Amino acid sequence: MKQITLEYPEDLELAVFTTEEELQAQIRLMAALKMFELGKLSSGKAAALAGMSRVAFFEQCGLYGVSIFNYSPDELENELRVDIEAARTFTVASAETH
Repeated sequence: MKQITLEYPEDLELAVFTTEEELQAQIRLMAALKMFELGKLSSGKAAALAGMSRVAFFEQCGLYGVSIFNYSPDELENELRVDIEAARTFTVASAETH
């Protein structure tokens, strides 16, 4: 994995009441959450950046109010249309077998 160096004030850990290791993890998580929210990273890549599993990353999304459904309005409309059509097809096929 590649590495980025970030300069920050000496007393930042004290200001946010955390250790250096916890601060590093928080910065990685915040970057991952924001890049995922903006659609720059997939959930898998964001989880890897944050150093956790996708399930754990999704839990963090919930804690920080980041939607795990990153669809544009057009994509969302298309997904809903496909789902509604699949539900109709299933309902018709199910009714025909009974």
